[in-house]
Amino acid sequence: MENHTTERAFLLWGFSSFPELQNLLFVVIFSSHVTILLANVSIMVAIKLNHNLHTPMYFFLFGLSLSETCTTMVIIPRMLVDLLSDSKTISLPECATQMFFFFGLGGNNCFILAAMSYDRYIAIHNPLHYPMLMTKKICFQLIMASCIVGFLVSLSIVIIIFTFSFCDSYTVQHFFCDILPVANLACDYTSFHEMAIFMLCAFVLVGSFILIVISYVFILSLVVKMPSAKGRYKAFSTCSSHLTVVCIHYGFACYIYLRPKSSDSFREDMLMAVTYTVLTPLLNPIVYSLRNKEMQVALWKVLENGHRFISRW
Repeated sequence: MENHTTERAFLLWGFSSFPELQNLLFVVIFSSHVTILLANVSIMVAIKLNHNLHTPMYFFLFGLSLSETCTTMVIIPRMLVDLLSDSKTISLPECATQMFFFFGLGGNNCFILAAMSYDRYIAIHNPLHYPMLMTKKICFQLIMASCIVGFLVSLSIVIIIFTFSFCDSYTVQHFFCDILPVANLACDYTSFHEMAIFMLCAFVLVGSFILIVISYVFILSLVVKMPSAKGRYKAFSTCSSHLTVVCIHYGFACYIYLRPKSSDSFREDMLMAVTYTVLTPLLNPIVYSLRNKEMQVALWKVLENGHRFISRW
């Protein structure tokens, strides 16, 4: 069978399913994108400039904010262009690149969240030796390991999908090159390939989530043994922001990528994917800033310095 993958382009049909909502979607997504960039960049600048935030917890938060920012840059600018354009085509190399970076960064986010839970366990379990156990070198190694694993899994998925022959429809029922909508266009896509991709997605989502659960089981066992209510409250408060982000992130991701699919659910899947792509990176900085006094003070200083800089002009 002749392989046409290098000769054709995909048509991203997702937003064409909602013609009456395209103007509203553009305004909402553009506003959210600007807010995401400002919020995450503000967090990164605050962590970089405030020496009180040069701790492992904020190092991981810096990495998560950077990864979330890159994730949105992979998807949202293209979404905005498609909302304004009549031509919604994307070449196969562009599609493969978008898929690779989106899922690589998504996997990176998952394992950074797992590293953050391990960091919280070390901080509560052994606070006196915490600086020696969670050195800058170890934190950097955990970040790099998260990135490498995430992109290796993403590369495996992309290789599986883009070795297929796309011989019939080239219309992707989505607003970006998501795994299942693209894979379903292949004429030699089998249940074996579907299971392989599912296992790779499960490795990232379920594997990292198990690491988080293990860390919090140990944290809970330590907290219940604390003699004072004040100590228990302080321990739980240090984990509350992370737990909130984990629930949001994994709730959306597992619903989209691990639940059984039906042929008539693509509109629901697209709406959930838009929510996941836009809402999760938007909520993360809000959760960490609203529930963290140190971060609030640091962000306020960034805003004050920014206002002074602008007023000089």
